[in-house]
Amino acid sequence: MASGYEYRAKAAEFFARAQNEGDQSLVFELKTLARSYLRLAEHAETKERRITVENAPPGSKTKAVS
Repeated sequence: MASGYEYRAKAAEFFARAQNEGDQSLVFELKTLARSYLRLAEHAETKERRITVENAPPGSKTKAVS
């Protein structure tokens, strides 16, 4: 799975392409793709935080993330 950073970079690419596109239906699709990649980034980052918490040493001050 890609990292949250990689998904956010891809979303930025789609937003940039949408700004330079003249065809409004394509602009809509590019922005939809960009928003989808942002959601993927959020999910990946949540999973990364959860893995970090699960791998924390016992007694550490790391709190669980839901």
